[in-house]
Amino acid sequence: MNDRRKREIRREADSFRAKCNISRYGITDLFRDCDRLGYKLLRYPLGENADLGMAMKRDHDIIIFTNTSSRLSREIFTLAHEIGHAVLHIDSLTPFIDNQATLSGSGKDEREKEANYFAACLLMPDDEVDRFIDRELSGIEKNGFSALDIARIMSEFSVSFEMAINRLEDLQKIDENQKTRLATERAEKRVGNLLRSIGGNARLNTAEEEIALPPEFVEYALYNFNCSAIPKETLEKVLDFYHLSMDDVTDKLIPQGKPDEDLDALIGGLDE
Repeated sequence: MNDRRKREIRREADSFRAKCNISRYGITDLFRDCDRLGYKLLRYPLGENADLGMAMKRDHDIIIFTNTSSRLSREIFTLAHEIGHAVLHIDSLTPFIDNQATLSGSGKDEREKEANYFAACLLMPDDEVDRFIDRELSGIEKNGFSALDIARIMSEFSVSFEMAINRLEDLQKIDENQKTRLATERAEKRVGNLLRSIGGNARLNTAEEEIALPPEFVEYALYNFNCSAIPKETLEKVLDFYHLSMDDVTDKLIPQGKPDEDLDALIGGLDE
């Protein structure tokens, strides 16, 4: 990724961030902003080892999925990553399905690296990081960052310990040796303990296991069922979430058309 492309991505991230509700430094609730800005957000617990997120375009809708079985800080980064795909890349019906490999940046797909960079700039823009360090942290120049300092950054910007130190390294606030030292200190003291010791947001270190589906999801499920793309049991599971039964949608059960395989991959996963 060259410097010109990075500048473009920073501009896009800044533009999106300007539409979000900001606390002192970080975004207050990216999930709520995502809904408010017109994305169709699905949050569902698929399990720790399942895919972490997905972004796809269907008709005029941008659908984003996040796995709520991952730690909240990881889920927030996943959401920011998928928003990055929506802003930078989605111009066709090809979905972006993300797992640990794509979100860690270990793959070769340049679009995944761009989405990661977008997420980092969205959640921890360099000017806000500078402002936070200047106003909220003391002794950094003399003693360097401590694990407690990283916990404070985590809590304010709603990010994981790993993302905080990766972003600080990217912004040249710490070097590789300092990053290694902080990672070791994190392992010794544990993130949950660090967050509690500063009165921070301990929820960031736990999975919410939340289920949040937009009303349109019923239509997506019905479409796939009518195309024989999902079984009756999966449709019943979706309907039950909305306190509906098969009898309530009898007039919409008309098997025809071609399965939407991309959406089936998501809905089918809910039934596993």
